Amino acid sequence: MAIRTYKNFIDGKWVASSSGKTFDNINPANKKEILGRFQKSNANDLNNAVKSAVKAQECWRNLPAPKRGEILFRVGELLIKHKESLAQDMTREMGKVLNETRGDVQEAIDLTYYTAGEGRRLQGETVPSELNNKFCMTVRMPVGVVAAITPWNFPIAIPSWKLIPALICGNTVVFKPASDTPLSAYRFVKLFEEAGLPPGVLNFITGTGTEIGEPLVEHHNINLVSFTGSTDTGAKVAHKCAWNMKQYSLEMGGKNAIIVMDDANLDLAVEGVIWGAFGTTGQRCTACSRVIVHKKVLKKFTNLLLKRTKALRLGDGLKNTTDVGPLINEAQRQKVLGYCKVGVGEGAKLLLGGNVFKNGKCRNGFFFEPTLFAGVSPKMRIAQEEIFGPVLSILECKSLENAVEIVNDSRFGLSSAIYTQDVNRAFKAIEKLDTGLTYINSSTIGAEVQLPFGGTKGTGNGHREAGTTALEIFTEWKSVFVDYSGTLQKAQIED
Repeated sequence: MAIRTYKNFIDGKWVASSSGKTFDNINPANKKEILGRFQKSNANDLNNAVKSAVKAQECWRNLPAPKRGEILFRVGELLIKHKESLAQDMTREMGKVLNETRGDVQEAIDLTYYTAGEGRRLQGETVPSELNNKFCMTVRMPVGVVAAITPWNFPIAIPSWKLIPALICGNTVVFKPASDTPLSAYRFVKLFEEAGLPPGVLNFITGTGTEIGEPLVEHHNINLVSFTGSTDTGAKVAHKCAWNMKQYSLEMGGKNAIIVMDDANLDLAVEGVIWGAFGTTGQRCTACSRVIVHKKVLKKFTNLLLKRTKALRLGDGLKNTTDVGPLINEAQRQKVLGYCKVGVGEGAKLLLGGNVFKNGKCRNGFFFEPTLFAGVSPKMRIAQEEIFGPVLSILECKSLENAVEIVNDSRFGLSSAIYTQDVNRAFKAIEKLDTGLTYINSSTIGAEVQLPFGGTKGTGNGHREAGTTALEIFTEWKSVFVDYSGTLQKAQIED
């Protein structure tokens, strides 16, 4: 079968890169399968995409927000219509099991419907004036042209967090997806085209971070950069944006932990830890990579967890017998392998896994064994650094206070969870855990679109995605004063 070549989307047209070059998109479960060829874009393509977004911005801004919402509602309807085929393509492209990719698309559906409704709100506020015959209010203005730079692990859900709020607020967008997952991004953009989005409002360009990502961040006509990715790359984005006096929103790494107290429902806790640690093969910013267990139940919990982890089945995510799919690429697999060697070298006890997995039909993919380390101390690298793979460290705690101290001893602050039957412990954890998300008797993953998403410390720069808080990223505030007194009134001045 001939391999299809996909194009960029600029000013409402699908166009090839002026570089004349493409790159292959491969299936991480079977690296011999090429899913398509995508444009290896250059500076000329980037400039054309930004120019198109600049040109379209005024007309899009002037379209009433409820009308913008109607277009985005149609995108939601199309996501529902194509949910299954989008999920299957996503599994082929990034590896996670089909139920998870269906969830990825569903999250985009939920986010789109929720945020499109903001077209009839976009709320400001009215407040009383200190003067008679004077009216005071605030209104929102679009920021302008947004650069949306997204990762490969949620190739439709995370773009929806950026594109939908940006568009409902009246911004135009240049969208650069991760080079590992351009097909899902392409298909998402096609739905905006089908929904009737005007030309130039959303532009889609593929290519490397060096050739496209960095110049996009630095481009003088980009007003805001919305980035999801590693903390190291996010720090570089922040530096470049600050130097160029442009706004930026960062959603970065995590070293998330689940606390299991001595009164916890251990069977429920094990299921939560398995889901948090090995869902998406551990390739989530909210993945549970540390489980902190009270010493009274440590042995029992560890035995239950080990048994449950041994039962996980690796394979192609399209098969309903698969629990854990491949890692995204060979570089990521070598990174995970390297951390496993570090853990052994640090003196942690390797209970399970720690190796590349090449058995049977998995031999042509980027598979890695689900891995458990015991006897991990809080300062070990495997307890501090984001691994982004199916590697879980088990740590012991003596009390809730000790557990909270261990969780907070991290450069990251994205997600945390606690399993306990004690409401007092639960609320103390909510109060003391320094993370943007906290779950009680649930895993570290499972955020919902109507609530803010993001974290503290090295996880972000204070912004939150999803919920109504996303509007704060993509709008500027304007304070408006209407004086209908017919005289010159001077606020704060005594006559």
